[in-house]
Amino acid sequence: MTLPNLSEAQFDLPTRDKLAAPVRFDHPPRILLLYGSLRERSFSRFLTEEAARILAHMGAEVRIFDPHGLPVTDSEAATHPKVAELRALSLWSEGQVWCSPERHGAITSVMKNQIDWIPLEVGSTRPTQGRTLAVMQVSGGSQSFNTVNTLRLLGRWMRMVTIPNQSSVPKAYEQFDEAGRMKPSPFYDRVVDVMEELFKFTLLVRERSDYLVDRYSERRDAAARQA
Repeated sequence: MTLPNLSEAQFDLPTRDKLAAPVRFDHPPRILLLYGSLRERSFSRFLTEEAARILAHMGAEVRIFDPHGLPVTDSEAATHPKVAELRALSLWSEGQVWCSPERHGAITSVMKNQIDWIPLEVGSTRPTQGRTLAVMQVSGGSQSFNTVNTLRLLGRWMRMVTIPNQSSVPKAYEQFDEAGRMKPSPFYDRVVDVMEELFKFTLLVRERSDYLVDRYSERRDAAARQA
């Protein structure tokens, strides 16, 4: 069989050896968590903080980005302190957690604004490509998956490795106590499941994320530009 349209110079045959990490990381997995509400009693923030506690208990290094003060996308320069902070955290991270309330059947503007500020490219660096991602949502009514489905779509667009499991917490006002801690329930158990899976996938992916997201079409384009 011949493939006349294939450029053999840029074609890569994946092997198990190529997937082996050239250098083993000895630092804990670095996880960035984003939430999508500015309310004082924000259930998406509560759920995010609960997820961060679980990840930290597993040994991860966690950072939660506070969206307060982040300007609307493109209303300020990328040098704005909050934008620079968000982008630096995205580059620092090896995995991320996105948690948004459901509003009008979709993610909130606060959540989308954070994602929109993280570009697909900064020079030759992709701030999210190859990083693992877990998605979660809270809602005031019955259980829904609109928001996690939207977050999955965005994660794919940002070239992230989105894990299979996810968390959707209905009637969130019933799931947290006055201190903002999540009450024992099957919903809490699912959050533990999701964070456990994210931790595992991050350990698997982070040392070879560069190889896993390396693309034939982009290698061809790079070769053409050099020629």
